[in-house]
Amino acid sequence: MGWRTFLRRVMWQALVGYGAALMVVNANAGPARAEPLRLMVLGDSLTAGFGLPAGQGFTVQLEQALRAEGYQVSVLNAGVSGDTTAGGLARLDWALGDRPGAAIVELGANDALRGLDPAAAYRNLDAILGRLKQQGVPVLLAGMYAPPNYGRDYAETFAAIYPRLAKVHGVPLYPFFLEGVAGQARLNQPDGLHPNAEGVKLMVQGILPMVRRLLDGAGGKG
Repeated sequence: MGWRTFLRRVMWQALVGYGAALMVVNANAGPARAEPLRLMVLGDSLTAGFGLPAGQGFTVQLEQALRAEGYQVSVLNAGVSGDTTAGGLARLDWALGDRPGAAIVELGANDALRGLDPAAAYRNLDAILGRLKQQGVPVLLAGMYAPPNYGRDYAETFAAIYPRLAKVHGVPLYPFFLEGVAGQARLNQPDGLHPNAEGVKLMVQGILPMVRRLLDGAGGKG
């Protein structure tokens, strides 16, 4: 066997061995996420961070809590202060331009504060959830209660739209976004409506278990 033939054989064996080693390394490493999963929070002032210093709003605190637990996630703040369910629906396609991998829908507080028709809020949220489902975006729906000043019938009718929507669309429901915070002066800003930083922290802690399940289903960890 000539030296050229011998050299080619040695080089071929070296290349094959190198390729096999790379396959083993890649197999052991497992799949890697190219970029963080984008979690969109479609909401109003409660998620937009109204009245709070930068870095203390809901989306920022939620992202910090999730990253501390090892989730590769970027929480997108799609909250607009004063927005109603109709406003959220109107800008949904624009928000979807960020290509979220999962979403939290938190809308309805301003509908309730203005005494808007619960049936209209239902239709708007129904359209939002339907559009997200069409786009293949897993959703966590956050519920809201109406203030008592419009009467018991209105409050009960309004509160009922969220469980109904969750059932129709087969999405998980966090019953009350302001659980443990609403009505607590020390956890709210002077207006009594918007949570302060401590209130937001409590909100994040409350909803976190359901957000974990949402992201686990969407592949947000690892």
